[in-house]
This record gives sequence, structure tokens and C-alpha cells, in this order.
Amino acid sequence: MLNIDSISKGIVIDHINAGYGYSIFKYLGLDKADFAVALIMNVPSKKFGKKDLIKIENVIDVDLTMLGFIDPNITINIIEDEKIVKKINLSLPERVEGIIECKNPRCITSEERNIVHKFILIDKENGIYKCEYCDQIYAWEC
Repeated sequence: MLNIDSISKGIVIDHINAGYGYSIFKYLGLDKADFAVALIMNVPSKKFGKKDLIKIENVIDVDLTMLGFIDPNITINIIEDEKIVKKINLSLPERVEGIIECKNPRCITSEERNIVHKFILIDKENGIYKCEYCDQIYAWEC
């Protein structure tokens, strides 16, 4: 049985869809961290069958919008004195900026280089976003 110690102060990113943990680990730059970090993959989960989780023995800024977009089932646990002091349940964000790019060649974002790609969630149940500029549809896939 794998044993990973509890952390005294930091963040636990839990309920990551199995297989997504490494992408989140790299996105957060944790592969370059100079503090204790654990990426645990394919952990048994009653709710999902399998899950990944990341334990970070440090307080860092995490982009909740990006994490919610990558995997809306994620739970962020803030740890102090080895106890969870705050739990944040993520969901698909209402708006995403600079995360996905519009594929429409006629969109202003294709012609103008310095425009931030912006999408609005139009169907939460199906994860459907539309470009704020040209209404191009983007389907989120987990």
C-alpha cells in the first residue's frame, strides 16, 4: 500500500479525473517546485472509480478558472495544521479568457494578434462555450 504523509500547510487538489493529474501538475509548474509535492495517480475513488490527486506542501496561487475548465469535478482543499480549513468545489467557469482559442478563421482573434480569446458558457450540462466575438461553438471535453 502506498503511503503519502499528510501535509501540515498547503493545498490538496483532489478528485482530478484519472489521467489529468500530470497535465495539471505541469500546468502549475510543479515539476520545477523546490518544495514537497506529490502527484498520486489512479487512486481508488468511490465516486469516480479512479482519480488523481496532487498534494502541495506550500501555499501557491492556483488559477481556479483554468482548473475548473480542465476538470470541473476538482476539489481544492486548503490545509493548515494538517487540517482542511477550506474546501473549494470547482465547476465549469462561466467565462474563460486566454485558455482556449477560437478556430474560426474569420474571427477577429485570427486576424488581430493581441486580442485575448474569450468564451462564454452557454450550456453547462453539455459544456458548450461560444466565442464572445464570432459565436463559434466550442465543446468542452473531459
